[in-house]
Amino acid sequence: MTILAIHGGAGGDGEWRGLTSLDPARIRCMHHVLKSIGDALESGSIDALEAVTQAVELMEDEPLFNAGIGSVLDEDGTVTMDASIMNGADGAAGAVVNVRRIRHPIRAANCILKQGWPVMLNSQAADEFAIQNGVEEVQPTWLITDLRQKQWNLWKEQNARPGATDEDDSVLDHDLEGMGTVGAVALDKNGGVAAATSTGGMTGKPKGRIGDTPIIGAGTWADANIAISCTGVGEAFIRTCGAHRLATKFEAALSLDDACRDVLDAVEPIGGRGGVIAVTAEGDVATPFQTMLMYRGVWKHGEITIGIGPNDVDLDSMDS
Repeated sequence: MTILAIHGGAGGDGEWRGLTSLDPARIRCMHHVLKSIGDALESGSIDALEAVTQAVELMEDEPLFNAGIGSVLDEDGTVTMDASIMNGADGAAGAVVNVRRIRHPIRAANCILKQGWPVMLNSQAADEFAIQNGVEEVQPTWLITDLRQKQWNLWKEQNARPGATDEDDSVLDHDLEGMGTVGAVALDKNGGVAAATSTGGMTGKPKGRIGDTPIIGAGTWADANIAISCTGVGEAFIRTCGAHRLATKFEAALSLDDACRDVLDAVEPIGGRGGVIAVTAEGDVATPFQTMLMYRGVWKHGEITIGIGPNDVDLDSMDS
């Protein structure tokens, strides 16, 4: 059995108001990720660790997700990105924080994982390590898209809180706060699981801010039983060790759905509303969220499901 689940961020309050003009492009990206990486998983040509790496790389290459190119802008108008990855079989992990000069932060995290020590690198040292290990170097300005620049301009004009304009497709079709992290979890043919998460953070985030995405146990976790990637306001997932909490609750014999609900209930009172994706070594998968929407998709048994709002998208009605 093989499974791949992905997310592209969660957010918003109130009733789901339908697709924005940019959502079909996001859906096409998610479908391509699920189909191409799911097929590779099924064939056995890649394992769970490589599957989540490649899945997140593809989402980092989609300018409409907040990771890689298309990352939101910090308070000073620049892009800094975070990513982490973890392999369930051996607990190996890698993370980068505040990188500025690479195309694929998740591949940099993968390189750190494979080197074995240290687990996390920061800023210029992380960029230099990644480039020396073959991760593609880019100019920092290449990462900035027109959409993200307009969102930053609006944030600046409104003197808004960090993240307030992150999902403003109309520059707002959705009234969302800054939750555009991407992530993937996978189960391979050998029963191995892995998780990966990548983000550009929040529009207007202060210099040096670190969210949950690069923190093992907060935004990302994988062990022999389960793999997890979280999305939401990172500080709450850090304070609750959200991803590791979910794994612990599952290990303590809660069902996967109940373990996911426990974490979402824990982060909500401290401002961390969002969502999670998780897959178990037994072949269960969950993608719950407590916000207006969460970009999400699952490949299982060769079948693909994709959702944004409360219901799955009718893929037959869309060009994929």
